[in-house]
Amino acid sequence: MSLVQSVDRALRILDLFDEYKTELRISEISKLTQLNKSTVYALLKTLQNHNYIEQDTDTKKYRLGLKLFERGNYVIHNLDLRVVVREHLLDLAIKTNYTLHLVILDNKTGLYIDKVEGKSANVFYSRIGRRVPLHSSSVGKILIAFKKEQELISILENYDYEKKTDKTITNEESFMEELERVKKNDYALDQEENELGICCIAVPIRNHTNKVVAAISLSMPTPKFSEEKQDVIPMLQRVGRNISMQLGESFLY
Repeated sequence: MSLVQSVDRALRILDLFDEYKTELRISEISKLTQLNKSTVYALLKTLQNHNYIEQDTDTKKYRLGLKLFERGNYVIHNLDLRVVVREHLLDLAIKTNYTLHLVILDNKTGLYIDKVEGKSANVFYSRIGRRVPLHSSSVGKILIAFKKEQELISILENYDYEKKTDKTITNEESFMEELERVKKNDYALDQEENELGICCIAVPIRNHTNKVVAAISLSMPTPKFSEEKQDVIPMLQRVGRNISMQLGESFLY
């Protein structure tokens, strides 16, 4: 597949910015992209002309422009899935006081597309638009546990089992065993595998073809996990089934 070089380079520049690198100098962008400064300057000016990039007049640093926020909102508002699930997350957050997430699979990571915080919210790593590893999160396990064999092999090819905590699964053999447990139980657990002090429970969201299209999860402090998980799991499963039924009704023609 042939790429349009200038478009590829412009998109690479946009991808440099994240929650940690919110502003960058032209010299930093040049170094990170391995492009000369004159090329970077021309690309930045083009992006700036279309409001995808802004420049601080005092520091001369570049940052993402409001056009990306505008376009991102178009995507979010058109996600029927998010609209259907939202009321359920709000209801669960009120009933449990814990944090709820809605996550979809994007390439080899989970992508948060919604989050509702309960009164006892204490999960700091999650944020709408942020990614979460498959192997160390309950939602990640759910999103791929029900994949067909060849698709699963493709997803896990050259997968990086990064060690997040001492409890993280760090090899494919153990991860495959975990996915078998998830399939059997129809829910997944993250027991301090992604963040110490936090445990998560996730269940699948299926569409009318019975395909898992998303996962919802509930996160709670580890001390509460052992005493409350037996009540929370069936509650979360009921909600997952109700959402799946709504999606089935929505997509039947």
